[in-house]
Amino acid sequence: MEKYFLKSKETVLEEFNVSQGTGLSTNQVESSISKHGYNELLETKKDSLIKVFFDQFKDLSVIILIIAALISMFMKNVESTIVIFAVLILNAILGTVQHVKAEKSLDALKSLSSPKAKVLRNGEKIEIVSRDVAVGDILLLEAGDFVTADARIIENYSLSVNESSLTGEAENVLKTSDDISNENIPLGDQKNMVFSGTLVTYGRATAVVCATGMNTEIGKIASLLNTAKEKKTPLQVSLDDFGKKLAIGVILVCILVFFLTVYRGSTLIDSLMFAVALAVAAIPEALSSIVTIVLALGTQKMAKQNAIIRNLKAVEGLGSVSIICSDKTGTLTQNKMTVKGAYVNDTMLSIEEININNHSEKFLIDSSVLCNDSESEGGKEIGDPTEVALVNLAQTLNLKTKDIRDAFPRIAEIPFDSDRKLMSTLNKIDNKHLLLTKGAVDVMLPKMKSIHIEGEVLDFTSEHREKVEEANKSFSENGLRVLAFGYKEMSSSTDISTNDEKDFIFLGLVSMIDPPRVESKMAVSDCKTAGIKAIMITGDHKITASAIAREIGILEDGDEAIDGIELDSMSDEELKNRIRNISVYARVSPEHKIRIVKAFQELGEIVAMTGDGVNDAPALKQADIGISMGITGTEVAKDASSMILTDDNFATIIKSVANGRNIYTNIQNAIKFLLSGNTAGIFAVLYASLAMLPTPFAPVHLLFINLLTDSLPAVAIGLEKPKNDLLKQKPRKSNESILTKPIIKAIAVEGFIIAVCTIIAYYIGSKSGDKHVASTMAFSTLCLARLFHGFNCRWTKSLFKIGFFSNKYTWYAFIVGSALLAIVLSVPPFMRIFETVALTGEQAGYMLLLAFIPTIIIQTYKVIVNDRK
Repeated sequence: MEKYFLKSKETVLEEFNVSQGTGLSTNQVESSISKHGYNELLETKKDSLIKVFFDQFKDLSVIILIIAALISMFMKNVESTIVIFAVLILNAILGTVQHVKAEKSLDALKSLSSPKAKVLRNGEKIEIVSRDVAVGDILLLEAGDFVTADARIIENYSLSVNESSLTGEAENVLKTSDDISNENIPLGDQKNMVFSGTLVTYGRATAVVCATGMNTEIGKIASLLNTAKEKKTPLQVSLDDFGKKLAIGVILVCILVFFLTVYRGSTLIDSLMFAVALAVAAIPEALSSIVTIVLALGTQKMAKQNAIIRNLKAVEGLGSVSIICSDKTGTLTQNKMTVKGAYVNDTMLSIEEININNHSEKFLIDSSVLCNDSESEGGKEIGDPTEVALVNLAQTLNLKTKDIRDAFPRIAEIPFDSDRKLMSTLNKIDNKHLLLTKGAVDVMLPKMKSIHIEGEVLDFTSEHREKVEEANKSFSENGLRVLAFGYKEMSSSTDISTNDEKDFIFLGLVSMIDPPRVESKMAVSDCKTAGIKAIMITGDHKITASAIAREIGILEDGDEAIDGIELDSMSDEELKNRIRNISVYARVSPEHKIRIVKAFQELGEIVAMTGDGVNDAPALKQADIGISMGITGTEVAKDASSMILTDDNFATIIKSVANGRNIYTNIQNAIKFLLSGNTAGIFAVLYASLAMLPTPFAPVHLLFINLLTDSLPAVAIGLEKPKNDLLKQKPRKSNESILTKPIIKAIAVEGFIIAVCTIIAYYIGSKSGDKHVASTMAFSTLCLARLFHGFNCRWTKSLFKIGFFSNKYTWYAFIVGSALLAIVLSVPPFMRIFETVALTGEQAGYMLLLAFIPTIIIQTYKVIVNDRK
């Protein structure tokens, strides 16, 4: 990109062949867009639906099932082949649909925040969507506007811009239209330029657009992030690892069983049949789709609670978060300055104590409205947040700002200057011309000559000065920002300059703060209960940040608060040694954020990081869970994040943590259910192989169980409501497998119990002398036992503790699953497909009893052991 800040405004206008007074013509706009493209950030190319669909078949367990289907086809078992492929295609469709839904959710969010731009075209001022802004457009900027493209300022009227989303600097930048000759200056010092994604906080200006879309400064950062690699969440890692180990284990066992059966004298076809049956019994075909469905339902619930998940599997990652690094402004606080108190008449006052009938106090309030360019009407606030807070103060005291400004008209002004740290206006008050000035306390105090107390003007003595300084110190120690107000009488001349800003009469101080959100204190308390450390990272001063952190409970006795300079002085090793005691980081840069995240990660912590600016994007990528702001967040920050808060609220993160933990637990219980049932099938097949019995199941039997009768209870378990003690649990370790030792033990024991009952059913059926009856008995017992087992896997407590009907979906799953089993056992066309035969009343009775026995045993154990914990 050319360095337009080095060019004069006349040169830039001439280069784009545009007139400052008329702007681009319609033809010029079309030509510019044709040449430079639309003003939008381009995303990385999305995968096609076909690619997304076929990506679902990359899993090793899926490949094993495809091999099993091909073997079945080779053995002319067409029904089994069709069922296997139907299962795989259904899973792939489910995965593809959920992928598309996630993308649509993000696109919908983006469409909510498309800013407008005011431009001059064909000599008329019009408003257009930011996408249609063209290179060469004359951009008209005023307080409250988002800058929609990079532009060179050609006319400037005290324009002040907040560039924190681009540079990370919280202070507003005062702009100029003057030429700049130094070409080696950083972005923040290019004061004759405005940049896309920044916010006009004060004044107005006219600028000519020099770059749009990906050619802007914000576009350059976006293009760098497009190649960044995202981290996998713990569940992704755990499931990937589990899937590989399971598939490898299944292959080895199947090979062993194949050779054992061949060695035993079985035919090659029979041996292959045993191996196929075992593979089908071992692999939970519905696992991936169950996890996808549970995660998708979880994301829908979280979206209703103001958290949009960009990556389905990131929802569980929140459940394992042990550190939350949060911005202060807007996330923990309201992002709205509020006046807390005043110092006037040598007295410190709260808002409630201000008396507008007192002359000095009313004069202070009037001055704060008159020496002020902001507006706050009907819920719409325009201007610097500090000035808006002063206007809101007057309205709180039932004063109308318009009435004050009409009664005491402004004659002249000296805009705020970051070097002077002052703003002055000349107003006509009671037939006098008064210069009203507000500014930083340390700048204003040396300029004071007198003091206004109870309507009288007295000399500003050292005693008065000490009282003012003491009041200022008291405010500052409580994290309050303080402004000093003074005035002086002028001649009737309308010509004022900065030379007049001296010899003031001290009027008073006003203190204000960006107050914490009401729910922040409880959210931080919930963090501690959940074993999560909340960290505040902010660009504000340490005193202000510490006061807010202490108020909401982040900063406690023994905790440290440091600033960026102190952080720079630490080595990486020293930071890791101290980091657990540091709760507040103030005046930090984007590099500091990444360093903090990395230090926690090296200590084995799972880190969530919030951010809204372009400069936050690298840290959001580095964090295990990047959380961007939906209201104030930039598009680049959203694209770099795993989750978007539509309400910019810290408390929403804590709700998401609880939801994440619940979803993870539900997935864990669903996996336990699936694997314990599959283990029962494996034990039964292995027993038959070792006992030299015919295989108790056809592959189609096990597929029926795994897809239809198992899937429904597994989804129902995934919909289990959160328990009250979720936030009392400690975060999982980052390297903890989803299959913990207690769960593996439960899978083995419960699977063994179900297998024993299944084998008994097989032997009872064998007494009839018909192997098809034996197979049907084994199949129906295993199927129904697993349906009953869905109630066992809901939680660690017994049904007497958690409630028989507290999860209605488990009952729906049981009823539907039982109905499907009844159809397979009694409807002739389905009996042929699923290779079943009719059972006698006695055989059906044994089957029902044997299917229910495992549930009786497991629930009895839970009552005796788990319910007492």
